[in-house]
Amino acid sequence: MDLIYLDYNCFQRRFDDPSQIKIQLEALACEEIFLRAEIEEIQLAWSFMHDDETLLCPFPNRSSVAFILSTLCRIRIGPEEQIYGCALEFQKMSKMTSNDAIHLACAHFIKADYFLSSDNRLVSQAKKLGLKMTILNPVDYIRMEDQ
Repeated sequence: MDLIYLDYNCFQRRFDDPSQIKIQLEALACEEIFLRAEIEEIQLAWSFMHDDETLLCPFPNRSSVAFILSTLCRIRIGPEEQIYGCALEFQKMSKMTSNDAIHLACAHFIKADYFLSSDNRLVSQAKKLGLKMTILNPVDYIRMEDQ
């Protein structure tokens, strides 16, 4: 069973501008991933960073949805020194933000099979780090799994 760490944007994709085809496809892919987690075909992880971003979200309905979706995440990740150290290294090696580096470090910490993000810049930066996990856009993950 795949262990997947979703970047926070995957929990919020359904709220983004549906006039863009790319966003529609990513929102559908994220919904499919949540459905697969619900029927226990995959495992999802939720970290302290997801909690922080959800609590800081200025839109109550979006926060509520994120917390509901978090119940599908069977793996929980609390703050660890190793995660922070890893995040700092990722930032030194790339130009990613601290939030992105922490999310990626959380995925690395739990030895996730996949790190998925709708942020193409983050996907590109993370791939350059040469980590053992596969880093993809959610649409590419669904395409790969459905072949």
